Amino acid sequence: MSDQREPITGIDVPISLKYNFTAGAGPARFLSQVRKGVLTGQRCPRCEQVYIPPRGSCAACGVPTEEEVVLADKATVQSFTIVSIPIPTNPIEPPYIIANLVADGANISFIHLMSDCVNEEVRIGQRVQAVWKPEEEWDYAMDNIRYFTPIDEPDVPADKIGKLPVSGWGA
Repeated sequence: MSDQREPITGIDVPISLKYNFTAGAGPARFLSQVRKGVLTGQRCPRCEQVYIPPRGSCAACGVPTEEEVVLADKATVQSFTIVSIPIPTNPIEPPYIIANLVADGANISFIHLMSDCVNEEVRIGQRVQAVWKPEEEWDYAMDNIRYFTPIDEPDVPADKIGKLPVSGWGA
């Protein structure tokens, strides 16, 4: 009797990680405002770039950022990807879009989900607006915004994305 076995070439191992996040002063103020349904950024005193979410310092200049800037919940698509592969434990079924969005009044993009759109019609420069959860579900988290959805405003030319002023573009 032979003891030949098939070689093991892989195994599935479910992994779950739980994170505890401690926000610094800038992110804590940001999350407190998101809890109220308000998006804020911070402006660098040197280069004047506006970050959302605030980081407490400018990545380019290395100086503290303290000036709070209230931002609209409208944004422009800077880049995006269509996710086609399911992610374990992610409740969102592919295909879906994750986009780098530049909020009106900001210069630096943040990442969020897009929905209520035809994935193949999403494009750089497209205007989008936040779709918020019901207020009674709000917490200290960016997922108070369920997703961003396209709106009927003219596209922003790619070379103008992140350049101020953005608010009122095409108005």
